[in-house]
Amino acid sequence: MKILILDDAEAVSARAAGEIASQLSAKPASVLGLATGGTMEAVYEQLIALHRDGRASFAGATSFNLDEYVGLAGDHPCSYRHYMAQKLFDHIDIAPGAAHLPLGEAEDPAAEAERYEAAVAAAGDIDLQLLGLGLNGHIGFNEPTSSLASITRLKTLERSTREANSRYFPEGEEPPRLAITMGIGTIMRAREVLLVATGEAKARAVAQVIEGPISARWPGSILQMHRQATVLLDRAAASELELLDYYLDVHPA
Repeated sequence: MKILILDDAEAVSARAAGEIASQLSAKPASVLGLATGGTMEAVYEQLIALHRDGRASFAGATSFNLDEYVGLAGDHPCSYRHYMAQKLFDHIDIAPGAAHLPLGEAEDPAAEAERYEAAVAAAGDIDLQLLGLGLNGHIGFNEPTSSLASITRLKTLERSTREANSRYFPEGEEPPRLAITMGIGTIMRAREVLLVATGEAKARAVAQVIEGPISARWPGSILQMHRQATVLLDRAAASELELLDYYLDVHPA
């Protein structure tokens, strides 16, 4: 793992957007793995700004999002398809049909998961996978005890995950209990992984994922085995790392 610790969340989001822009510059036909959530909003704002400045083009790229809620149609305001349209796709030059998400409204969600896994593989797998980190260490919707070799499938969401995501839903409406998510094995096939975490609330999960044992208890810890994984943190998210001084010494800038 390459551990990069920046001063604040704004610097982290700018660096993450810059890494994605560099990937697109080096390989315009990149297959990007994209994520959702509060941390990603700032990253996508920075990417949109880079695109408007002519420093990031998605015209030749393909994208696959990590996950989608089961039972939510793409036009539901809390679906990830709607999120991605609002936060990124409507503001960049990605080609129609090149941005992929699981179909949450599919009649057979298990079959949809199989179809989505096959589509990722048919695209040649992910070149650069963007990841957030859940408070319980999940990546995608791979909750604790997920198989570290899993592929795209249905997953029951932990209560804490649903509670954390409930702020995005209207009062009285709860997040679905099931989601279609890329598996940990699917994520690990990506050629490069970029994990972004900010804020003190993520500090425990960050410490477990980076310095703890590889365990399904903290699914993100499997990234210790990835050949090219970069972790972008602000000072708050890095606050519980035992080897903090070492990481700062290795990458002081």
